[in-house]
Amino acid sequence: MAIQAPPYRPVLPGIPPGDSSRRGDGSTIAVTLKYAPLAFLLGLYTPVLEVDGQPVPASWGRVVTSVTLGPHHVHVHVPYLMPSRIGVAETDVVAVPGRTVELEYRAPLLSFMAGAIGSPPQRYPGLAAAVILLVVTVMLAGCACLGLILSADVPR
Repeated sequence: MAIQAPPYRPVLPGIPPGDSSRRGDGSTIAVTLKYAPLAFLLGLYTPVLEVDGQPVPASWGRVVTSVTLGPHHVHVHVPYLMPSRIGVAETDVVAVPGRTVELEYRAPLLSFMAGAIGSPPQRYPGLAAAVILLVVTVMLAGCACLGLILSADVPR
């Protein structure tokens, strides 16, 4: 049995390929919401996604919503304890007929930083600072343990 390849459709630079799952001239916005494994506690919270000020049901992962043609404002944040909103990120996109606007949101690793949203791939905000803080913490814990071990071996 032979497998037939789909028909060739050239892709123009700067314009995403067409989405055959959509009927008519509608357009969609697809936002992939991610958090870093180091910030695993963010998985306990549901991110807030708004398109043009209207809430969109969201969860971590890919969220697709139909929109009208034209410009749209996309806002994402994570509700938290202190501060009440972390990783606030916003962008403006233009929906064109028969296309999906792909966006990626990355929550920050430090709660006082903004999130990153835009065309994929995005970087995790605060990754370098979080790694440095983790390394310093591990080094201090190692020094404390070494100090306890060395102080226990001192004869009196």
